[in-house]
Amino acid sequence: MTSQIAPQRERLDRQRVARLRGHLEHIYGPDRAADALEPLVALLERFAGEHPQLAGDPRPVPFDETDVVLITYPDQVQEDGRSPLRSLREFLSAHCGGAVTGVHLLPFYPSTSDDGFAVADYLAVDPAVGGWDEVGRLAGEFRLMVDAVFNHTSASNPWFLGWLRNDPDYADFFIDVDPDTDLSSVTRPRAAPLLTAFHSVDGVRHVWTTFSADQVDLNYANPQVLLAVTDVLLRYVAYGAHIIRLDAVAFLWKEIGTSCIHLPQTHEIVRLWRTVVDTVAPGTVLITETNVPHAENVSYFGDGSNEAHLVYQFPLAPLVLSTFHLADARTLQGWAATLTTRSDQTAFFNFLGGHDGVGIRPAEGLLTPAEIEQLCRLSRAHGGGVSYRLQQDGSLAPYELNTVYFDALTEVDSDEPRSVQVARFLSAHAILLALAGVPGIYVHSLLGSRNWLEGVEKTGELRAINRRRFDRAPLEAELDDPGSLRHQVFHRLRERIRVRIGEPAFHPNGGERILSTQPGVFALERTAPDGSSRVVCVHSVSGREQTFAAGPEEGLRVRGTLTDLDDCTEECTDRDGRLTLSLPAYGVRWLRQETA
Repeated sequence: MTSQIAPQRERLDRQRVARLRGHLEHIYGPDRAADALEPLVALLERFAGEHPQLAGDPRPVPFDETDVVLITYPDQVQEDGRSPLRSLREFLSAHCGGAVTGVHLLPFYPSTSDDGFAVADYLAVDPAVGGWDEVGRLAGEFRLMVDAVFNHTSASNPWFLGWLRNDPDYADFFIDVDPDTDLSSVTRPRAAPLLTAFHSVDGVRHVWTTFSADQVDLNYANPQVLLAVTDVLLRYVAYGAHIIRLDAVAFLWKEIGTSCIHLPQTHEIVRLWRTVVDTVAPGTVLITETNVPHAENVSYFGDGSNEAHLVYQFPLAPLVLSTFHLADARTLQGWAATLTTRSDQTAFFNFLGGHDGVGIRPAEGLLTPAEIEQLCRLSRAHGGGVSYRLQQDGSLAPYELNTVYFDALTEVDSDEPRSVQVARFLSAHAILLALAGVPGIYVHSLLGSRNWLEGVEKTGELRAINRRRFDRAPLEAELDDPGSLRHQVFHRLRERIRVRIGEPAFHPNGGERILSTQPGVFALERTAPDGSSRVVCVHSVSGREQTFAAGPEEGLRVRGTLTDLDDCTEECTDRDGRLTLSLPAYGVRWLRQETA
């Protein structure tokens, strides 16, 4: 019998241990923290010993202008004889090389509902999509983002089934509440009941389920839950995840009598996980997914060094949508001019479409109720719909639009030519790519998809409307057909992405100045962090031809001869520093001035 030698544990220095102790004391108090500290330190030391290659020097900053992330399901592209993960990797390598540099692989674990977000086994890959070897190969070609669905598990997860059986290994892993308890203060992202009845060995127990009856919330008041979940997080890093997406993280900590969202313990758990990855895998990036108003969202930056590296920029999608429907960029201009991040280690994750459609709650206070209702009407008019959340007074409020972004932007019952629709869609995405931050492109935006009404009818789920999967051969045939909508969107959007990643002025931490111009134009200047280049980006949000004119009074700083990044044509400012451009309907001009 051959003996096996365990990897040597890499001892943590005192400063790191002290930081971990501080986090645990803030969460649990000194006495309970002491019990949790030793196993947490042992977990990190064991991980560091097993994966010393992850302790190397990280990038000076976590991201740059080359980071563009495609958001996709693991089985998005399918073909006979190959696992979906292999087909996806080969498709992306063949068609997106030189443009997409990162992939957000939506949940690929065994799951029982919500297209993967009810995880039945955190440490397995659904055999229907492939295995960990294919996940690793994808991570070898693209910067991989994976979902850490840590607010809840599936009701079929072994952790929950063990809890129902009173297995001592899972004692207090979940939360049961007397149904007569007053829970009216709890913030609700859904209109479904907060408690769900389950049969256990002790009889019926009413269990906390924030999102659905099949998504059972974990109890982080038990330190053993935090330890078990932290172990899962580290395993994702070991399997090749570069970016960890903390799904629904705002709801982690529950305390009856409070809103149960953004509680201090929740922020402290994020800080602990930041210390964990900084200690044993410092190249790892944390991103928080919090579909909430902007001021609450940016709180997850912490002080710029101790919480998330990236936060989702949820208001952008509804604001851009409203901007184009009103042909008026003033609200978008005013909001964008206020945006700041905490440090050069933080940035916004900017996106328009996504697997959940278009979040509406983050637009509250930015758009008027009438403007929000207009977006809801437009979504329904294209066959889409609206998901609602339950407010504390028992009323319903719009939470998200269930639609693809192309249809959300397109006029209803319009006879406008397709070329205009494509130009509008590309102008919206040019704004996304120009703004400071890391851009995320949903696969159905890149592929120019329309609402999948057949999927809604087939599944009975409104959210299926923007979650269609593809057979690879017919998809590639459409992409190769110059007359198809997919071809026209895909090739032009891919080229716009390639222009962006080749320009240092689009670095997420580069300078940004929003220009105050006419309502029909959204314009901004971007400057490289080292000052080597400056780009002025001009986007028409109107279906009419117009003239853009701006100078120092509107905030324009570029002067002299400017080169168009698309076609290398030249424009010049006059001797007063004013730039005048003619723009077609939904036209886009990105012009660079060399500054060094």
